[in-house]
Amino acid sequence: QVQLVESGGGLVQAGGSLRLSCAASVRTFSSYAVGWFRQAPGREREFVAYISTGGTFTQYADSAKGRFTISRDNAKNTVFLQIQSLKPEDTAVYYCAANWGAIATAESAYDYWGQGTQVTVSS
Repeated sequence: QVQLVESGGGLVQAGGSLRLSCAASVRTFSSYAVGWFRQAPGREREFVAYISTGGTFTQYADSAKGRFTISRDNAKNTVFLQIQSLKPEDTAVYYCAANWGAIATAESAYDYWGQGTQVTVSS
């Protein structure tokens, strides 16, 4: 069983930045691909970015390209999502998710989910 805990969310003004963290409880975290998703009020949860087990491969949603950076530190069992130039439309609950090995954009591919961290961007 993999437990994921997100942190780093908060209230920030438009144009600011945040770094979200996703900490995992499992020693073999380096064998898990990790994705970030977000759910804005009244909307379905959507893919944001993923990173492969070793960090070599990443992919971003079109809305995240250029402002979001996903990275990981396997020695610390943590994946990060750096968000720059935040916009009000980035307001959402951000979730990290993990699955054994395979990278994917679909929610259904992920076996383990965190509880989410709230990001609120004021204009």
